[in-house]
Amino acid sequence: MKVIKGSITTPKGFVANGFWAGIKRSGKPDLGLVFSTAACTSAAVFTKNSVKAAPIVVCMDYIRQGNNQALIANSGNANCFTGEYGLMYAKKMTEIVGDALGIKAKQVLVMSTGIIGRPFPYEKIKEAIPGLVKGLRPTKGINFAKAIMTTDLKDKQVAVQIEIRGKKVFVAGCAKGSGMIEPNMATMLSCITTDAAVSKEMLKKALKEATEVSFNCITVDGCMSTNDMVAVLANGRAGNKEIASVDKDYEIFYDALKFVCLKLSKDIVLDGEGAERFFEIAVTGAKNNIQAREAAKKIANSNLVKTADYTDNPNWGRVAAAIGACGFPVTEHDLKISFSVKKNNIYINADLGIGSGSATVYTCDLTKEYIDINGKYN
Repeated sequence: MKVIKGSITTPKGFVANGFWAGIKRSGKPDLGLVFSTAACTSAAVFTKNSVKAAPIVVCMDYIRQGNNQALIANSGNANCFTGEYGLMYAKKMTEIVGDALGIKAKQVLVMSTGIIGRPFPYEKIKEAIPGLVKGLRPTKGINFAKAIMTTDLKDKQVAVQIEIRGKKVFVAGCAKGSGMIEPNMATMLSCITTDAAVSKEMLKKALKEATEVSFNCITVDGCMSTNDMVAVLANGRAGNKEIASVDKDYEIFYDALKFVCLKLSKDIVLDGEGAERFFEIAVTGAKNNIQAREAAKKIANSNLVKTADYTDNPNWGRVAAAIGACGFPVTEHDLKISFSVKKNNIYINADLGIGSGSATVYTCDLTKEYIDINGKYN
């Protein structure tokens, strides 16, 4: 696998666009579209928040067929808690885009991110869609990546090249996310593209497994969003034999997909609102992997741990207290905690001493700037 400079349009057959449609008062890009010129298989994972935004409701229905070919996304308005009109507008967005691209509405996925509970600016989006479609280009992956940003300080993109039976295959992705991050299925918004030929079943399996060790292993503030979603489109333009079972080809593809997901996940943490430090929390010696992840998340979401790291005071006692709060049968005799600091990266290792389970979670420190950003965000 080779990491290359690229975007969601690096895989063959993908085009994208993004610009300001008048949703954000700042004048920054707020509407984006990615489209495959060839038929696709698709898969997605979604937030488990019981309050789901209208786009999530629509996509959970549309993804069942697994042949989605386009994705339209807006930032600046979450289209959440917007009632029947919000749901209607989310569907209408897919209808207009589908008509313009010559595909069915149910082949178009829709994403939204921004403030919850605000009237959705559908008319502005409706007026902008023709120009958005007209401007689709293989060179505009960056435009889409910027159009989905909210409080993000920088765009998040990654692309890799692999080889499957002599065929060059590309996997690429972009994501947005900076705060309100504590996923339980996906995290914030991420679009992944690939020109690999993969069956719907294998693509779904690969995304679910990759998500479990990437997007589900990060936290910034312990707050689960209503709009979290990760979607992947695979159009088969690389010409490889379709991956239809768990074999060597699947493993090569899965490793690339996992790398893309993990890189985007870490970039989200590195761009956490007000964050100055990135840290990795590894828990070993748990009863099982699920218990290990619970302990790692408990440490990562501890405000006491996160503020101590912010002030150059890695207090191991707070880590011990966080683990103890999980209620596991951990004793002072069994528990071992160690810290390692390399510039702005902090590594915390905790061995519970009660089993062989392990997990790694990624997070950032909690700073005064985080409070300032979120206190003014509405």
